[in-house]
Amino acid sequence: MSAWLLAIGAGIALALLGYTGRVAVGRAPLVVIAAALARGGATIMLAVLLLDAPLGRSRPPAPLVALDVSTSWNRGGASTPFQEAATGARRESSGPLLLFGDSLRERSAPTEPTDMASRVAPVVERAVGSGRSLILYTDGGLEDAGALERLPRGSAVRVPELPPLLDAAPLAIDAPRAVVGGDTVEVAVRIGAAGRAVPGGVVRLLLDDQPLDSARLDSLPAWGEQRMAMRARMPSHEGIAILRAVVAADGDEEPRNDTLGVALHLSAVAGVTVVSTAPDFDLRYMLEVLRGTTALPTRAYIQVAPGQWRREGSLAPVGVELVRDAARRAPILALHGDTAAFGAPMSLGDGAVLLVPGASPGDLQWYAVAAPPSPLAALLSGTTWDSLPPLAIGGAPPRGEWTGLIVQRGRQFEREAAIAGSESPRRRAVVGVTGLWRWKFRGGLSADAFSAVWGGIFDWMAAERRDARAALPEAAVLRAGEPVVWRRGGADSVVELSLRRRGRVDSASTSLTLSFTDGGTTVQSPGLAAGVYDLTVAGGEAVLVVNASRELLPSRPTVAAGPVGLAPSTTGVAPRARGAVWPFVLLVLLLCAEWLLRRRAGLR
Repeated sequence: MSAWLLAIGAGIALALLGYTGRVAVGRAPLVVIAAALARGGATIMLAVLLLDAPLGRSRPPAPLVALDVSTSWNRGGASTPFQEAATGARRESSGPLLLFGDSLRERSAPTEPTDMASRVAPVVERAVGSGRSLILYTDGGLEDAGALERLPRGSAVRVPELPPLLDAAPLAIDAPRAVVGGDTVEVAVRIGAAGRAVPGGVVRLLLDDQPLDSARLDSLPAWGEQRMAMRARMPSHEGIAILRAVVAADGDEEPRNDTLGVALHLSAVAGVTVVSTAPDFDLRYMLEVLRGTTALPTRAYIQVAPGQWRREGSLAPVGVELVRDAARRAPILALHGDTAAFGAPMSLGDGAVLLVPGASPGDLQWYAVAAPPSPLAALLSGTTWDSLPPLAIGGAPPRGEWTGLIVQRGRQFEREAAIAGSESPRRRAVVGVTGLWRWKFRGGLSADAFSAVWGGIFDWMAAERRDARAALPEAAVLRAGEPVVWRRGGADSVVELSLRRRGRVDSASTSLTLSFTDGGTTVQSPGLAAGVYDLTVAGGEAVLVVNASRELLPSRPTVAAGPVGLAPSTTGVAPRARGAVWPFVLLVLLLCAEWLLRRRAGLR
């Protein structure tokens, strides 16, 4: 407003200055007054353009419009909700339509949603960066719904009313990655239901399409979950097989998510034999690392009473002589509890030996404080020691050629070795503390430190017996569209591998180059389509089972229709004089009019 006042003041002043005293008899007073008005108007327009004065009230910019194109829209075969959402988004959009899911792009809405993710953060970044509100069309299932809080006020989510779906699917499968043929293993399957209650069904466990076990699925409430423990005896042969959990629910409306598979390595002999006289949480979680992280085929024996031994997993009774013989023949032997139950540990066979004490009545006053140079140092380099629970010393502090972990008593200066190892006369590692299970139980960084300790110990003990393949997927369960995280297996920093998808008409393989830079142990590659892939890599072969997208799994909506955003709303920008054409045209017309009127009045 101040710019217009200045312009009007300048126009009045210049008109009075130029025409005061010019109105006289015989000079056509009305023409002179008209010329003065033309000069004043021209001066006003010139000042408005020089000051770039606003031409109206400020208005907020039109909102961005984004459409979720993830495959979760057509769960159960429904396509109408997405088509209606796409029509509404096109109608409401005043500019390019934004599509989001596994990426953000500008283009016309597709006929079918195909993205394997529902990530909204890139759209939020675009809206916040441009200072514009956002209208979001989605089915309600967003992976990162918390990002919507950063949107400016005036943003909104459009979620259609979708009919509840009757669907049950395996959400997760907990199984070892490597087993010994002939062993009985326990497999845990977590089943989830969608928006309608599931009356019941059957869960089957298959190995290469051969039935292993089955169990009745109880009724599940809407969005309910159930964990089912199943046992299966593995066939006595060596190779890679595919273990699948298949859910058949009564009235299931989405069959694409009914199967969850993982690759399972069957070995003729055990890579690690574990003998425990005092099974506890330390043993339980140590076995999880052995079978999950290190993927070593493991067989364990536990003593349930003096002289009574059972095979871990099946709990089948075994004789003490069988346990003693297995300990002698083990390539890697882990003795837990009474490590001298079968005599001097180093007299048992000629393989690597790990000694782990049983639960100790000692005080929990020892805290991990350092990881000296050792085979464990690199894995523990990023550990936040203050976050780890206390430990108890289970006997005399271990001694060896290297020390893997140092513990300190409370806030005192007394320090002891907690883990030590030696190379000769054969590899031996000794863990001198108990209570490591508390690290795993706490979760987060503590659980990562637990896996690093045991994974590092067994990697060192395995030496040349460890997996020779240059790279393998880190996760046991792979989902379509999700990045594949590869773990480095050998010394090479650049790994070449090829993937061939089974069941395709074209048998061409896909080549992939993995670069582990800066000494890293993991790297990501783009996600794969659902299917079974044969992997060829330096050092051997593997099988990758890529399951249905996570978008097809039962999951509660994470957002509801309505306004969103907590950031201050933008006030917008008023249109300016220099951005319009008519002020320039009016200025020229007023100048021409003044010239003509002055000529008619006889003024120069």
